[in-house]
Amino acid sequence: MWVPVVFGARPAYLVTVFCGRVLRYKDEAQLYKEEHLRDRQRPHCYVQYMVAIINNCQTFKESIISLKRKYLRSAGEDGVSVSQPSMDGVLDAIADEGCRSLLEEVFLDLEQHLSELMTKKWLSGSNAVDIICVTVEDYFNDFAKIKKPYKKRLTAEAHRRVVVEYLRAVMAKRISFRSPEERKEGAERMVREAEQLRFLFRKLASGLGEEADGYCDTIMAVAEVIKLTDPSLLYLEVSTLVSKYPDIRDEHIGALLAMRGDASRDMKQTIIETLEQGPTQASPNYVPIFRDITVSGLNVAKLLK
Repeated sequence: MWVPVVFGARPAYLVTVFCGRVLRYKDEAQLYKEEHLRDRQRPHCYVQYMVAIINNCQTFKESIISLKRKYLRSAGEDGVSVSQPSMDGVLDAIADEGCRSLLEEVFLDLEQHLSELMTKKWLSGSNAVDIICVTVEDYFNDFAKIKKPYKKRLTAEAHRRVVVEYLRAVMAKRISFRSPEERKEGAERMVREAEQLRFLFRKLASGLGEEADGYCDTIMAVAEVIKLTDPSLLYLEVSTLVSKYPDIRDEHIGALLAMRGDASRDMKQTIIETLEQGPTQASPNYVPIFRDITVSGLNVAKLLK
């Protein structure tokens, strides 16, 4: 980013000019993204340039600090703060929007394979999760040069979104197990795939200081409800799930029981009504995951049949 040097200009003016260029940069980055949304084939090398746009934000933050340290002798000269928190916020917003844009690229390519989860094809041996893992890793090879603060957030959000999409497939009532054997097979497959995703995101998060296990634990907890062999113990198993994930709602429980395929309408109703009587309080560190998963109104009507 070029900042014209005006001889005799006050130092605070130079900093102000630089900050003005940052705001222009924000507008240009948005236009660049919008051009790509109109045609995914354009601009050429979109991912690589978006990575550069994201990284520039960290460079600009460092440049602003350097300018102030070099030219502003007092912290309050001309009313400009040395920390310039508002400009940091603008740059972080540009970078975060860039990261969201990159994730949209990833998930557009995952869409077909995510739609295969929790179907008869999935139960019979689909390799959808294998392809999902390979695709995510391939994209993250392209993201390797993203600077650490932004890459850490990008990796965490990718992890969360993959698990949310997996759970969304569970709640979509694409399949209903017809026997204890099918439930066992489906639950074991879910556990294997959760481990597969855990391994992937541990690898991607290596060196970033990012906790890579919690989200995949959610898939395993759901699998425990599916795997249970004695329907009379369903209430206890579902209670455990709700205590771990207090943002889980009635429609999620109904969808999960419908997927099991062996819970009567009365049993579903009793479990849901009993759990409603004792809502669980979330711990301060709990990160909601089910709140992002909607069960359509049409599906809700089917769940208690």
